[in-house]
Amino acid sequence: MLERYKTVYRGKEGEIIEKKSRFIATVRLVETEEEALAFIEEMKKKYWNATHNCFAYVIGERRECVRCSDDGEPSGTAGKPMLDVLRGEDMYNTAVVVTRYFGGTLLGTGGLVRAYSKAVQEGLAQSDLIEKQYGNILEIGTDYNGVGKIQYLIGENKIPVLESEYTDKVRFRVLLPLSETEHFQKLLTEATNARASQEIVDSCYYAVWNGQILMGEELRG
Repeated sequence: MLERYKTVYRGKEGEIIEKKSRFIATVRLVETEEEALAFIEEMKKKYWNATHNCFAYVIGERRECVRCSDDGEPSGTAGKPMLDVLRGEDMYNTAVVVTRYFGGTLLGTGGLVRAYSKAVQEGLAQSDLIEKQYGNILEIGTDYNGVGKIQYLIGENKIPVLESEYTDKVRFRVLLPLSETEHFQKLLTEATNARASQEIVDSCYYAVWNGQILMGEELRG
């Protein structure tokens, strides 16, 4: 399991022009090969009159599913350069289709490689990208005497609070990166002299986007 990885939140389009040829890069989050293939077919139908619809995708925690296609361009001038950009940008679970409308001027092998690479870079630049992290949801219980210390500890360590409840007791649910969980629990035990209860109630992937915590289906934009 990857503790953190870079992926697509909202995929968008980027376009470049090279010697009157249009290159339109469409980026999409894909978590299975079936999703990637469906996306490619969708783009081929949308741009049915294009000269080429080349693609590349990387799927899986170890990028175990990797494919690319030149779609009729000279071998190695489109799909592989596109794939190289995805790898170079350290992207996971990402597919991109670059649609080309031929402008009448041949670009040559080097020109094609540069154009398809640049198109993918532009597509990623226009898209909203996030870093997904794997973390734990920690539930903390305390009486009112311990609230101040716990709130200070949470604020000092910039820990997101998902939920808080004030009844006869006080309960917080906080979100901790996997690598920081054990350390925070020790700090909490020391700060409260072990009087606060603490329990990991769930583990999940999450991301922070514009100051907002994204979890579950929210991660798909």
